[in-house]
Amino acid sequence: MTSNTFIYNSINNLPKNGNVTWQSPSNIALIKYWGKKPVQLPANSSISFTLKNCYTETSLEYDKSNKFSIKLFVDNKPNVSFLEKINTFVDRIRPYCPYIFDYSLTINTSNTFPHSSGIASSASGFSALALCIVSIERQANNFSDDEFYRKVSFISRLGSGSACRSIYAPMATWGKHNNIKNSNDIFAICNNKIHNIFKDFQDTILIVDKGEKKVSSSVGHSLMNKHPFSENRFIQAKDNMSKLIIALKDGDIETFINITENEAMTLHAMMMTSDPGFILFSPKTIAVINKIKELRERTKIPICFTLDAGANVHLLYPYRYKKEVIDLIKSDFLVYCQNDKYICDEIGSGSLQIKKQKDA
Repeated sequence: MTSNTFIYNSINNLPKNGNVTWQSPSNIALIKYWGKKPVQLPANSSISFTLKNCYTETSLEYDKSNKFSIKLFVDNKPNVSFLEKINTFVDRIRPYCPYIFDYSLTINTSNTFPHSSGIASSASGFSALALCIVSIERQANNFSDDEFYRKVSFISRLGSGSACRSIYAPMATWGKHNNIKNSNDIFAICNNKIHNIFKDFQDTILIVDKGEKKVSSSVGHSLMNKHPFSENRFIQAKDNMSKLIIALKDGDIETFINITENEAMTLHAMMMTSDPGFILFSPKTIAVINKIKELRERTKIPICFTLDAGANVHLLYPYRYKKEVIDLIKSDFLVYCQNDKYICDEIGSGSLQIKKQKDA
């Protein structure tokens, strides 16, 4: 399947106006996608847990118009700071969704978690918007569910690479890998071949720093282009993926922990050794990582960590240990959390269309 598969075929009975709302979750990568090729194609395959409580809800109001326009509201307030990214996105999807240029669009979006702090707000945001946009086309096209979500994943990727993984649950894989059937670079696929122990995994996000990231993910990806260790990194990611998909099927938590933590540290090592180099975590992040390893050894609870491109720490563990882990967070980790802030999340069920009740 190629990008041409998603080229838009003219449809005459598109709606004149309407409103659609979707929720789409963030996701946390276990095998990290870091480095890309034009346009928004991954340099290596990745796999992620789909979250439940950290999501974006986006409403799209569309009215036929002779002049294309976009109004953006974040938390019901006018916002222009994200419009440049939205405009870049709609230009990229023009061959695949040209019909949106026949509308005036009003986007209203909100997150349940902090923006730009190492939790993938761009992933949930662009996937939610893509779901709304392709929903317009779906009203006039006899899409199957598989066709609909494939196109949404494809379109999402053109806004934010990791967004293509957010629509699927409990896990999603993106990027061609020889050991994963139907895997490809242009959209993500659902991965549900996992052992029961992983199906209720918890992700408690320790908010070490809720401020904006020091460097954008786009800049971070671009630094891989001339990175002296990039080729070895891509080989490592491919090997880690092969091992992880087996561990996920077999319920091998020890291997899961080793690979997940190795991937997190490698992501940050690549940023530190780039030119220019960046340190994305803080001293408190390091302290939390050391504490996790100490507590895992002492309590024998299979907790582990992963990191996104920021300072906050995702604490991963099976549901049956939730009470013990929350007690440990309160006793051992709150001292490292900004304003005692942490977010309790878990594997979720993917994207969800919200049906708004009409006024009486």
